[in-house]
Amino acid sequence: MLRKKSSGKQIDFREGHKYKSLAHNMTGENSRIRRINTSSTDDEIRTNVRKSQDYHSKFIDAIQVELEDEMSQVETRLKTWNKKRLLAHGVSLFQLKARSAGWMYGQRLLRLTIDGGGPLPSHRFKHGDIVLLSRSDPLGKEAIEAVVASRSRTSIRLAMNDLPKGHRQGHWRLDRGANRIAHDRMRDALNSFLSDENSTDLSSLLLGQVRDIEDAGKTPHRIKGIISNEFNNSTQLNEVQNQAVSKAMDQRLSLIQGPPGTGKTYTAVRILEGWAKNSNTPILAVAESNVAVDNLLEGLLNLRINAVRLGQPVKVRESLREATIDAKMEVHRLRKDLDVILDLNEDLSRRIPGMKGKDKGLAHRDLKKGWKDARRIEQQMKDDILDNAAVICATCIGSGHLLLDGRRFPRVLIDEATQATEPATLVPIVRGCKQLVLVGDHKQLPPTVISSRAEKMGLNISLFERLIQLGVNSTMLLEQYRMHPCIAEFPSIQSYEGLLKNAISEDKRPTPIGLIWPDFENPVAFVPVEGGEIVSQDGHSKANPTEAGWVLKMVESILQGEDISPHEIGIITPYNGQVRAIRDLMESSGGMENGGKWEGIEVRSVDGYQGREKEVIILSAVRSNPEGNVGFLDDSRRLNVALTRAKRGLVVIGDQKTLRNQRDWDFWLTWAEEKNLIAWHLLQM
Repeated sequence: MLRKKSSGKQIDFREGHKYKSLAHNMTGENSRIRRINTSSTDDEIRTNVRKSQDYHSKFIDAIQVELEDEMSQVETRLKTWNKKRLLAHGVSLFQLKARSAGWMYGQRLLRLTIDGGGPLPSHRFKHGDIVLLSRSDPLGKEAIEAVVASRSRTSIRLAMNDLPKGHRQGHWRLDRGANRIAHDRMRDALNSFLSDENSTDLSSLLLGQVRDIEDAGKTPHRIKGIISNEFNNSTQLNEVQNQAVSKAMDQRLSLIQGPPGTGKTYTAVRILEGWAKNSNTPILAVAESNVAVDNLLEGLLNLRINAVRLGQPVKVRESLREATIDAKMEVHRLRKDLDVILDLNEDLSRRIPGMKGKDKGLAHRDLKKGWKDARRIEQQMKDDILDNAAVICATCIGSGHLLLDGRRFPRVLIDEATQATEPATLVPIVRGCKQLVLVGDHKQLPPTVISSRAEKMGLNISLFERLIQLGVNSTMLLEQYRMHPCIAEFPSIQSYEGLLKNAISEDKRPTPIGLIWPDFENPVAFVPVEGGEIVSQDGHSKANPTEAGWVLKMVESILQGEDISPHEIGIITPYNGQVRAIRDLMESSGGMENGGKWEGIEVRSVDGYQGREKEVIILSAVRSNPEGNVGFLDDSRRLNVALTRAKRGLVVIGDQKTLRNQRDWDFWLTWAEEKNLIAWHLLQM
């Protein structure tokens, strides 16, 4: 930090901030810097109101456009695509037979299999997806909305409120649906953020309507009932992690940047632990994805903190479902009382059709009272569970559930903050936030936005990234615990100005012995494969069967070393078309499940792998063409994610002539070349 002397006193100059000589004055015996005349003028007030209205209008329009384009895509797909194209895209399944599969915390489960048995066609349905179940028309009135509970090679289990009539008869089809709930909750949050003064104390700060946003963020929170804001450094955290936790205890706004493998979620859990121990103030811990919420929840439960998971149990990791509200209600002290009332109601409902006259009228009255009593006890149970929780965990959108209406959460922590759109982050913030911690990494993938129109309107810029642009400084975690030092070297140089330090030594990340690496001391290999790029079966994505074949050769070689098991290998690629091509090839050459040759190996897109890690990662780049068109690969953040998932070994397969047309790929290939990591010899396999 540059410093300039003035009258013997030191005044800070921060890069990117102009010093306002009229806004500061040296006074008092200690010559402390203080602000003068910080009250807003009428012009400033009018300007701020206009900015607030512009902000509201911008995002209301953007989320509406996003919803319209998503629903239009779904509707167009379901109306105009033929069966072959829907199957090729993996967004529909046909000729399904249904069977009841039991219960899950009050929801019915339905198991779908292909008629005649055998494996399901390749598809994109995954745990937690919102889907449409119908006989033949997913856009018709008879379509049923459900959630994917689990999937296997031969079946998909759905969770729903009630089983459809005649579910065992005839055939069903399954289609991916659109999520309108997210739009509605973001819209409500935007309206509250603009018009409700009690929604959050941070509106002016988050809108940048302050004289010095960095200083305004550092201002201590004014939450009542805090025992202490002090944090005693933990030996289980490194120096920068301790600094991040300490700031988050006191400041009303903290940004924590967590590069790959630096323990950002672990640090977030420690912040939540500190908050929970120094007050009884309600705490809301959220993240963009269910996986990230589950990671927070798991960390809190391991520290014996009473954390409750909001959301459908079907969307929660199986080992953590006991922490959901539904599961806790099953063992609540009032459960027996509720069951007695429910049994009486069901018995009375069965007897009413046989009653007549006055008896029937009285029975209906008793039944109505019975259901009212049941709802009252259910609400008592939910309130009791939430009242006694130290931390409530949910997705950003999930925190908008009516179950939390009327509750205030002065302390809010948002993990994966750089993967959430700004309106999505407002959903938890307008629950009464006075102190906010955002954890993320704007050097990795941005929020997922379906609509190119909404993207141009700024929906793909997260609140975290916008605050960085406004001048809020973040605390960057510097020590990485995931990657072999060689794997971490380039990402550190290219994305983090060489600041990442290796907290893990080479001997803790031994090189897998099955592959003949170009340099055994540096477990990174680029396999130069030319040609093979095609348009995938769905007509939109890309695939490369040639590279897919080389992927399997690399996997086979690595497994022969017997120091890496199949579940420790991850195969990633930027294109969903290539994901399907590799899976199909594995299925046809030994199988991926139930004792198959490739059982346990995970194949996913790069975007679906952020936050994940494996001992060995094999990356198929796909693009190979004379024009040098890299398409989807032209994104430094996507490359950063792809290169930082591996712990012990990284194999990249691609056409360097094509890839060198993209700046960051060119830099990486040059780095690999200088370190003699181009694996020409593997082409002789």
